[in-house]
Amino acid sequence: MKKLTIIFRRAPHGTPHGREALDLALLSASFEQEVSLIFVDEGVLHLIPEQQPEIAGAKDYISTFGALDLYDIETVLACRESLQRFGLANNELTISVERVTSKNITEQLQAADEVLVF
Repeated sequence: MKKLTIIFRRAPHGTPHGREALDLALLSASFEQEVSLIFVDEGVLHLIPEQQPEIAGAKDYISTFGALDLYDIETVLACRESLQRFGLANNELTISVERVTSKNITEQLQAADEVLVF
């Protein structure tokens, strides 16, 4: 089984990158690839609940993160430093993530067969 790690690095709704990354994750998992997600830098902003992208003319794809369990995507990591920088605590996030250090992220990347950054 191929191990795919997808990194969310950019803020949501300003570009199509976040939506494309999520679509790729779900599609890859449906083809029985082992998919892991990592949220770093502004990418942690995907984890903020109750966003209203429609006001800015964007589609709401953030709620689709709730389907990760249905696709057996179990490894969801968020950079501890990035979460702190944006003042986000685990109990405030839309999905359950494991808060990790850059060392943990490096280990995850080394275990992956393929890494894609969005």
